[in-house]
Amino acid sequence: MILCINETAYQSSWAVSEAAATESQTESLEASVLELFDRLGLRTTRPRRLIAARVARAGASGREFAVEDLWKELLDLDPGIGRATVFRSVDLLVREGLLDRVPTGNGRHRYRACGPHHHHHVTCTTCRRVVEIDQCLSPALLERVASATDFAIEGHSLELFGRCPVCRKGGRA
Repeated sequence: MILCINETAYQSSWAVSEAAATESQTESLEASVLELFDRLGLRTTRPRRLIAARVARAGASGREFAVEDLWKELLDLDPGIGRATVFRSVDLLVREGLLDRVPTGNGRHRYRACGPHHHHHVTCTTCRRVVEIDQCLSPALLERVASATDFAIEGHSLELFGRCPVCRKGGRA
């Protein structure tokens, strides 16, 4: 079953006991981002620390984000942070597998921290909520595609779009 809930309901569903788990997840993800920067020989500058903290907070809460919004939020904390620094850092985190780039169905993308396991996304075309799913294409379908195209299929990405239950119930267009 795929569950899609709006941001307000999502945020209010966190119980006080889950706050500690979220804080732990945030710290773990932030450490992973900083370790990646270090492993790649990048200095741990204030902008990179801020990026790591904000990406980790979004990841631990399950929220996705637009890079432009991330940059604007970071400007409030550090007016000198460069737009290019934020965009390049997010691109790096995608390339290294710490973030997923998720199409929203309108030609734009959002980003979210996802686990390393193979998965796909369902995006609500109304509220833009993204839900991670484990369902996948069957091996038989992949074999039929390979046979029909004469391609040796090496991987795939599946993005699904539709209206979530909340948006359908609320009558949002």
